[in-house]
Amino acid sequence: MHITIDYTPALRQTAGIGRYTRGLVSALVELDRQNEYTLFCAGQPPEGKNWPANFTVRTSNVPSRWLTAGWHRFGLPFPVERLVGPCDLFHSPDFALPPLDKAKGVVTIHDLSFLRFPEYADPGLRNYLKRAVPRSVDRAGRVLADSENTKSDLIELLHVPAEKISVVPAGVEPRFRPVRDTVKLNEVRERYALPQWFILAVGTIEPRKNLTRLVSAYAQLRRQTGLPHALVIAGKEGWLFQGIHEQVSREGLSEHVQFPGFITDEDLPALYTLADLLAFPSLYEGFGLPPLEAMACGTPVVVSNNSSLPEAVGAAALLVDAEDIEALADAMARVLGNANLRVRLADLGRAQAARFTWTEAAHKLLLAYQQTVA
Repeated sequence: MHITIDYTPALRQTAGIGRYTRGLVSALVELDRQNEYTLFCAGQPPEGKNWPANFTVRTSNVPSRWLTAGWHRFGLPFPVERLVGPCDLFHSPDFALPPLDKAKGVVTIHDLSFLRFPEYADPGLRNYLKRAVPRSVDRAGRVLADSENTKSDLIELLHVPAEKISVVPAGVEPRFRPVRDTVKLNEVRERYALPQWFILAVGTIEPRKNLTRLVSAYAQLRRQTGLPHALVIAGKEGWLFQGIHEQVSREGLSEHVQFPGFITDEDLPALYTLADLLAFPSLYEGFGLPPLEAMACGTPVVVSNNSSLPEAVGAAALLVDAEDIEALADAMARVLGNANLRVRLADLGRAQAARFTWTEAAHKLLLAYQQTVA
């Protein structure tokens, strides 16, 4: 097959879909020498990468935002093959599939939070996805979902036939493991001014991540247990991020809650290792990679019992109702106050995280490609 993959998200997005795209393509580079690949990069080429002979990079001078607007806002019937050349299959890993001429289409739908919880989505993004996603899944020969939960949502909310959907979960990179280098740990602690003991939350700071309830649960934890742990909320600021800061002020926790901002990929394993606990009380996730990355680093995890999260973490985390502040506080107290529980969760977590590799994801992706062109 000649397969074209839209590699633009890998260049434009540091986390989330960008990491998903980079992880899959890197695994395909190692795994597949038979098929021919074109990586389409709208507006900018990848830098400093030596690709194998069966991988070609095709760059368009048209910025990604212009292409997105033309295809998905104005409905221009301009087939993507005019930019990338002829191919058997075109894969868009970022929700929206452009018009195609002869190629079969594959689109990845990471989640349907914009339909499940529209009140927690940025209005502009929500309106774009409500237009683009239904058209894209109709146009596609195959739809990829990050989880069985997202597959179920696709069937229920967009009426996609089950036989048209393949589940291709994300993988945990090998670099996510307990960091034993004390120099590296100290560097990361100093770089982000991290306290000695802390609960960690990782992700874009936005309402869907349920951080206001986490702050309330943390306040309750401090009142009831007197544990010395700070709360570190790491991630870039997203839509309506101000509400989280306002909740911190209301609870009188400004001296105990830290916002170090976006953490580089290089520093994430050390950050997870330094944390005593990862709290991930999200209201909805298409997959939820931070809990597995934390588990791979030996960090105990408390996570919501909704959407895809139970299938990701299995029995290796404490699961709580995302809307139950008292249950969240109690789960965090149980982990932080029980050394045996922390050791057990760390052992279970490393084993659970090891089940998710990018190599396995790439095998599933190749099978989906073959089913699309069969």
